[in-house]
Amino acid sequence: MKQIQSEDIIAKRREFLFPGVHHFYQDPPVMVRGSMQYLYDANGKQYVDFFSGVSVMNCGHCNPDIIKKSIDQMQRLQHTTTIYLTEPIVQLAEKLATILPGNIKRSFFCNSGTEANEGALLLARLHTKKRNFIYLHGGLHGRSQLTASVTGIPMWRGAPYLEENCYEIPAYHAGNLQAEEASLTALKKTLSQDANIAAMIMEPIQGNGGIIMPSQEYMKQVATLLKKHKVLVIMDEVQTGFGRTGTWFGCEHFPITPDIITTAKALGNGYPIAAFSTTDSIASSMTIPSASTLGGHPTAAATAIGVIEYIEEHNLGKRATHLGDMMIHGLKRLQTIFPCIHEVRGTGCMVGAEVRAIAKTQKFTNTQQFQESANLTDFIIETMKNRGFIIGKNGLHRNVLAFQPPLVVEEQDIENMLKQLSEVLSLAD
Repeated sequence: MKQIQSEDIIAKRREFLFPGVHHFYQDPPVMVRGSMQYLYDANGKQYVDFFSGVSVMNCGHCNPDIIKKSIDQMQRLQHTTTIYLTEPIVQLAEKLATILPGNIKRSFFCNSGTEANEGALLLARLHTKKRNFIYLHGGLHGRSQLTASVTGIPMWRGAPYLEENCYEIPAYHAGNLQAEEASLTALKKTLSQDANIAAMIMEPIQGNGGIIMPSQEYMKQVATLLKKHKVLVIMDEVQTGFGRTGTWFGCEHFPITPDIITTAKALGNGYPIAAFSTTDSIASSMTIPSASTLGGHPTAAATAIGVIEYIEEHNLGKRATHLGDMMIHGLKRLQTIFPCIHEVRGTGCMVGAEVRAIAKTQKFTNTQQFQESANLTDFIIETMKNRGFIIGKNGLHRNVLAFQPPLVVEEQDIENMLKQLSEVLSLAD
């Protein structure tokens, strides 16, 4: 059997995929197999996955307990649409209702985070009879026309004609009082000037924005302002859901209860499924005929039920808190040794380490600082990959190391990763 070569895969990507589809690494491995916290390439090399496909594989790659439930369902009934009666979709909706925050109870199932956020924005318009939205700089909510319009990361706002009257305000940042005051000031101004705002969409912890967390006081004030102006809160939990941050959902760390919550990624642990969920009252506004051909079909629903049950049975939220504390403590120790680690932030198994290149001679301009920091980040993740560790990167300037491992990763894996990272940072110093 012919050995799979990365050059062949890259050549076919260039020929048959769109040019906007990129990949990490100068020398990318071809991944062919996964098992819990591990990935394996075509040469049989093992990698510890510290990125989980961007917070997807919370329960681990090819988790046998979950895969069995998927296969069992697939062998009985693989697919029908929502226009037929099947049991798994209502079982999933009922199960999800037991863990969703506040009075959120009803769910609409679809296929991706983009679709879930699009549906949530539509629902907000239907319920409030208002059109406009507020979003945060640094937030990422999807690649469709409307979700790109409420995305605050320039590289993901590629559509040439975005929606009007979507207001971007500065991002939160716990520990940066000036940033949070600027955000709240902009929010107050926007709410006072436009009475046609349906909702504010936000992540409880910005993922692609660089693992940015708000303070308790910031979230409290946001909740108060939005309630005063009768503006709905849409909480995008696509990256932060299902135990990732130590709780079922990231918003549970803060004094804010969403009106609508969106989920995807880890809900299917690698199987495409997503949802937007809300209260009885808000759900009653969506009476227009609606369906999703593949959303919440029997196999997807059975898989998602298996995911929730596995997280419950193995207490992965508590495990994420413990393992995350290990990562944060270890990264902060490295920060005291290596000045290029500017800041360590996050909670649970959603941790970011911001990298800033240090000028050895004359001072960098801002542009040079951003570019050199991004280059250094690329060097770190490339070298860590060569040593058997997959680490992500995010941030507005692509200079944040993202540690978002499966919640089944072991303490020894974290210790080994930190040891190798220390050696790699020594090489970069």
